[in-house]
Amino acid sequence: MSTFINTFETIETEAVNPATGERIGAVPNTPVDQFPNIFAQARVAQSVWADKSFAERRLHIQKMRNYIRDHAEELARIISLSGGKTQMDALTTEVLPSMLACDWYGKHAARVLKPERRESSSIMWVGKRSEIRHEPLGVVGIISPWNYPLSIPFGEIIMGLMAGNAVILKVAAVTPLVGQAIEEIVAAGELPEGLFQHIVGSGATISSAMFDNGIDKLFFTGSVPAGKQLMAQAAATLTPVSLELGGKDAMIVLQDADLDRAAAGAAWAGYQNAGQSCGGVERIYVHESIYPEFIEKLATLTRELRHGAETFSFSVDIGSMTTAKQRQAVEKQLAEAVANGANIVAQSKRVGDHDGEFHPATLVVGVNHEMTLMQEETFGPILPVMPFMSDDEAVTLANSSSMALTASIWTKDTERGKRLANRVNAGVVAINDHLYTHGMSDLPWGGPGESGIGRTHGPEGLREMTSPKVVNWDWLRAKRNLWWYPQDEESYTAIRHALHLVAPRSLGDFIQAAIKVLPVLIRKMYFRK
Repeated sequence: MSTFINTFETIETEAVNPATGERIGAVPNTPVDQFPNIFAQARVAQSVWADKSFAERRLHIQKMRNYIRDHAEELARIISLSGGKTQMDALTTEVLPSMLACDWYGKHAARVLKPERRESSSIMWVGKRSEIRHEPLGVVGIISPWNYPLSIPFGEIIMGLMAGNAVILKVAAVTPLVGQAIEEIVAAGELPEGLFQHIVGSGATISSAMFDNGIDKLFFTGSVPAGKQLMAQAAATLTPVSLELGGKDAMIVLQDADLDRAAAGAAWAGYQNAGQSCGGVERIYVHESIYPEFIEKLATLTRELRHGAETFSFSVDIGSMTTAKQRQAVEKQLAEAVANGANIVAQSKRVGDHDGEFHPATLVVGVNHEMTLMQEETFGPILPVMPFMSDDEAVTLANSSSMALTASIWTKDTERGKRLANRVNAGVVAINDHLYTHGMSDLPWGGPGESGIGRTHGPEGLREMTSPKVVNWDWLRAKRNLWWYPQDEESYTAIRHALHLVAPRSLGDFIQAAIKVLPVLIRKMYFRK
């Protein structure tokens, strides 16, 4: 079984291929006594970087994009070795989205983050003008997970950089070689020294170091319990956090759905990356009239899938899970469900000999919401399916989880799907597709409830990397405001009449109020010292 060293008592973090159990390398841990200097360097570099224009920043990001393009297969191989997924999977869901992130944020950050003019909100502020500026936060921290060790942190790195920040990254302890690969990508961008830094070591030690050294915002992707711990820790210093946490994502198949597409989509979104996708399908609800046919089609697809350790060939479709702990958690949920009446309908085929962290793709029926399998995040290649009788029941079942990152609705009637999407509680609701919007850089990513706080990706994600500042000025150039000192009865009466300018009973009421207010206003603002 794979073992991972992730404490500062050791001098390195070891990486093991979970598909084979073989040691594939190690990365030196970052000495604790270097942390203050790392943060100090980042702040100095950030002050230089923030002065650059968006066009100048984009040139650096384009160099990173080109590096990814020219080293795509090498990067996919490192990801595959580190996490157990197939090289095809790594190329499609990690390398390509990282390139797309460079492209979209490089092109659109200037438009999204440009200063915004705000018009006066009331006649009371007739002389005021305002501008909202989106300023860099300073130094942002990113703590990323092992399931998508390149694409998840890299998109946030690019957002942070384009917004004018310095970035300090900590990747998952089980994928340190991907962290090294990210270092090489960023190095190709020729950034100011110290602007981006990768810290290796214990997650608890590094998260504490981020708060202790005044990180300006922390972006975390991981489990719900870990996210809650970080949020509690951040409360002590009022450090803002963005948390992308769990998903128990539902798929609803209506009676008019294209069943071939729905079954194929379920297989992809449920089994891809060995089910280790927070935005993947974890629960399927199928209308009772098509339930038997859907199960038959999905069972056929499941049996045709191949899992094995030959992740660099096309002889397997699904690789291994990434950690023994996660595989064991999946096995426990499945065993509990079967013990309580669930039935395994189909599983993927094993290809070759292997002793890694494998779990077959598994289709399960006879499930109910009393089972842990239908309540807690599985994060493995298990697809439990339940029938429903009405749209109302489907919505109730889909909304029964506190983790609502994504959902999908499958129907030939797009307008019906949109109406149903309005009732489904999720950060993303896709119609006739699932598990792809994380790769769309223009769309926000995140969800309500225990799925987290804040959003990454898209314009919303870029703005999460900034702090809004209001710049306000007065073009009337008055000597004083009506409510300034000295205060007197005339000013009080004018302000009382001004209430009728804001909310007049009639046009006549408005005119009368204006007659009473304006002379006092002009005299007090321009002629009284």
